[in-house]
Amino acid sequence: MAKSSKLVVARKGRVLMVRRKRDGLWMFPGGRRRAGESDRSCLRREIKEELPKLKLGPLKLWKEVKARKSRTGRRMSDAIFLAKKVSGRLKVGDKKEIDRAVWRKPRGAGLTPTSRYIRDKLFPGRGRR
Repeated sequence: MAKSSKLVVARKGRVLMVRRKRDGLWMFPGGRRRAGESDRSCLRREIKEELPKLKLGPLKLWKEVKARKSRTGRRMSDAIFLAKKVSGRLKVGDKKEIDRAVWRKPRGAGLTPTSRYIRDKLFPGRGRR
């Protein structure tokens, strides 16, 4: 099992992203798994905490990413889920952790290393910056 789960959902050429309050970096929504929690239930809980008005349709596991971050050497272990259907407003619930949620183009923003990896694999060569 992965240590954390992330959600990727695209709509009209834009992806759902949240901005971390502590450093201003953008990322795909999600978070760390708790003891005894599955990757899928972790993601649903995290979305409910971060974006309480967002309703998720069926989730499909795209990939489990296990790697080391090149700069820090820290291990990444993420379960990446795709959702084709979402509805509801983008209202931030956990304002201590994230300060903004938007639909944006996947390029041109400062991203966390994990989100950059996901973007580059799922949206290759689309106006790289």
